[in-house]
Parts: sequence; C-alpha cells; structure tokens
Amino acid sequence: MTVVLSLKSKKAIDQWLKKFPTDQKQSGVLFALRTVQAENGGWLSEVLMDAVAAYLGMPNIAVYEVATFYSMFDLKPVGKHKICVCTNIACLLRGSDEILNQIKTELGIEVGETTRDGRFTLKAVECLAACGGAPMMQIGGKVYENLTPEKINPILAELE
Repeated sequence: MTVVLSLKSKKAIDQWLKKFPTDQKQSGVLFALRTVQAENGGWLSEVLMDAVAAYLGMPNIAVYEVATFYSMFDLKPVGKHKICVCTNIACLLRGSDEILNQIKTELGIEVGETTRDGRFTLKAVECLAACGGAPMMQIGGKVYENLTPEKINPILAELE
C-alpha cells in the first residue's frame, strides 16, 4: 500500500489539530491542505485531497470545496515561483492590471499558466490583505507592495 500522507505531514497536522476539540478535526482542513501542498511541490492532487479527507474524517467533496474556493491552493503543478497578483478593488484602482500585463509580457504567459522552463506560474487573486500597499503581489512568502510596472522586471530577475 502506498503512503500518501507522509509521517512529517501527519505529525504537523496532528499538532495543529490539538487547537480544536477532538470531534472537530475538520477545522484543520486549511492547515492540512497547505501542509500537503507544500510537501507536494506546491499543488494538490485528487489523491492528496482524498487522503486529507480520510485523515480528517471528512467527505471528499468537503475538502474539494475548500481547495477550489481558496486561491492559495492549486490543483495542477505550478512553477518554482508562484506569482500571485492581487486584483481586488484597492489594487485594481492603483494599477494592478498594469502589473499583471507587465508580468504577462515579461514571462510570455497568461494568468493560470506556467513558463515552459517551470520557473514561474502567474495567478490573479482576489485579495492578499495588503490594501494599504496597493498594488501588490506575493511570490512565495514574500510580499511586494506599491508596485509599478518598472519594478517588475528587477523583482523577477532576482528570483533564481
């Protein structure tokens, strides 16, 4: 039998679940999905989502609903650097459409695509909770605020 959830993931999930009543394991679904996605190269397969559902005692569909609702989850392989550009109203009013266009032009991809070399995936996301620094984007765990089209190429160039 193939092990789907690693021991490392299970231990991390179990530690997180200690924050909730024992009969409320489904409360850990976001953390569990983030954990297994990170361990799987940044994306969730159906097999992994099913394994999370089984581990938390949830219906598979409930896990799929979470994974498809939140933009932090990806259901197909992503590039080494996932670029998430906020397109919510604050960022849009301050030029996030220009930021998105600059990235698309520089990388030669559209939103939802990955560069041929597998380095970059581009996503438009609803909100990254940094409206005061609009327009902004997040690459991995790093947030870039007060962006202009001129700032994009140097940011992309610094990524290995």
